[in-house]
Amino acid sequence: MAKVHVSTKRLMIDKTNARIVIITAVAAFIVVFTLVAAKALISQAAYQNKVINKNKTAKQQLKDDIQATNSLVTSYQAFVSTSQNALGGNPTGNGGQDGDNATIVLDALPSEYDFPALATSLEKLIVGQRVQIASITGTDDEIAQSGAKASAKPAPVPMPFQVSVTGTYQNLQSLVGALNKSIRPFKINTLQISGDQKSMNMTISAETYYQPAKSLNITEQVVK
Repeated sequence: MAKVHVSTKRLMIDKTNARIVIITAVAAFIVVFTLVAAKALISQAAYQNKVINKNKTAKQQLKDDIQATNSLVTSYQAFVSTSQNALGGNPTGNGGQDGDNATIVLDALPSEYDFPALATSLEKLIVGQRVQIASITGTDDEIAQSGAKASAKPAPVPMPFQVSVTGTYQNLQSLVGALNKSIRPFKINTLQISGDQKSMNMTISAETYYQPAKSLNITEQVVK
């Protein structure tokens, strides 16, 4: 009878131990699951907080951009609606110094390479100073320059040319002054003069510029 009692007692101990192991395993699983879930929730909360902060920054930047745009529109309208342009001409006229200020600025530094247009502008400028044109020469580099693309930081590109004219000393002097005062920038590299005061020959080697258009790079940012 004693042996049977011992076996029953051991069986009860074994069942109790098994129950403790199961409870311990379940408790360990719950603890591990809770830690993993808590870590995931904390990471998700941090990510969402970062997204919210980025959204706030973007919204504030958008508000600043809208305000700057409105200010720019107001300034542009005031710039082009003056009764007299920057050259002292009529904003609505068709003369050599006429046109609104925006048109004058665009003519000053065009965004595309156009040597024939430059030659036409030079011819108009020279004839206005009462001198005779012998030649207007230069390299028409339109094919090579056609690959120039808009960029965020465009730089002026030189357009070299040579002009030979004939006229009086006063008229040639007036031509040089007109080039210096032109709304379009001209850089005179060399200047050669021969003849007398009544009839002189002048050869100018110079360059002007064009500047490719400026691009606006709109980017997207992925929050990680």
